[in-house]
Amino acid sequence: MSFNCGILGLPNVGKSTLFNALTSTQQAESKNYPFCTIEPNIGKVEIKDERLDLISKISNSERTIYNQLEFVDIAGLVKGASKGEGLGNKFLSNLSQVDAIIHLVRCFQDKNITHVDKELSPLKDITVIETELLLSDLSKIEKIIENLKKKNKGKKIEPNLIQSYEIASEKLNDGILLRDCSFSPEQVKVLNLCNLLTLKPQIYVCNVDEESLLEGNNLTAEVYDYAQKKQSKVLSISAGIEAEIAQIEDDEEKKQFLSSIGLKNNSLSKLIKEGYELLNLITFFTSGAKESRAWACKMGTLAPDAGAKIHTDFKRGFIKAEVISYNDFIENKGEQNCKDLGKMRFEGKDYTVCDADIITFKFNV
Repeated sequence: MSFNCGILGLPNVGKSTLFNALTSTQQAESKNYPFCTIEPNIGKVEIKDERLDLISKISNSERTIYNQLEFVDIAGLVKGASKGEGLGNKFLSNLSQVDAIIHLVRCFQDKNITHVDKELSPLKDITVIETELLLSDLSKIEKIIENLKKKNKGKKIEPNLIQSYEIASEKLNDGILLRDCSFSPEQVKVLNLCNLLTLKPQIYVCNVDEESLLEGNNLTAEVYDYAQKKQSKVLSISAGIEAEIAQIEDDEEKKQFLSSIGLKNNSLSKLIKEGYELLNLITFFTSGAKESRAWACKMGTLAPDAGAKIHTDFKRGFIKAEVISYNDFIENKGEQNCKDLGKMRFEGKDYTVCDADIITFKFNV
């Protein structure tokens, strides 16, 4: 199962530049005019994990394979996008396929880079984007309700189904984003099937200039305050600087560049980590002489479903999971010592996988 984050924002806020930096490529065209991105750009990023490095070293593995997170660069949205303005419907359709949203907000002044509204106001920009997402969701929900009633004319509609849609419609009509609402687990399950944009988890990312990277500016302060009120994640990043860093191949040269601008690490690693957490993902590991590998699954995943991430046979013929906690694996220097010391547990189908578990699946073919 692939997990991805869509990079969203107005035109010319730095989405393609950020995408290029994230994926260390130049495949996303980055130019100073609206709609230079028509089709979404897609790239995968390795999630470096020091825990996996240690596991691999202890197991003396031939290969180390990290988790990957997919990023999708969606074309810039403008006011009226939900009604088709500027190819808006097409762009919103692309966005419906992502699991989470990185909302990139321009928080830098540059006369050479045009702003679609001629005036730079982060909160106004956020409002434009979120209004279009809200209107898109409202239109979709209203059509679903209409079709549901037509198909079931004269018949009783399952209460939770119609109630979930109607509550969502009321909230959207009131201008409330669905992620800001409280729904029951059953209602969330119904609404999640609709790929609603305002229900997707989101992080605000302030795109700043180099001078504002460490301490921010008055524009980032507005976004941070807004995000805090919305109880949303937020961070600052300089897409331009990160794009420069991504093109430096030599690690020592990269460290020197970071040090020259007052940073120990690039901001992208934090964004990747935040994206991973935004999707409510945890990591489990498999390890042996051939390879040590990280696997992603949703928090709360049961052992057979985690096994299915590796191969469907692991779930179909599941017998048990041999589980070693990360700390035990490191402290006792590997699987065999953990077995000898009774640190390996045998878990059944009802076992909920924990972050950093090292697991061997036993199954019937």
